[in-house]
Amino acid sequence: MFFSCFFPDQTARANYRVKKLEMLKAMRDSLEARLAALNAAIETLERQQGTPQD
Repeated sequence: MFFSCFFPDQTARANYRVKKLEMLKAMRDSLEARLAALNAAIETLERQQGTPQD
């Protein structure tokens, strides 16, 4: 997705880093939302079964 092999100047390098940081934060936010949904599903099933939670 991103190619860091060559940067013509420091501005290009800085722009690359900004875009990479934005992409990584978006990935983290997506994973956090998915993890929250999984935890909620697990909690619901455990509650329905009456099993103790970890």
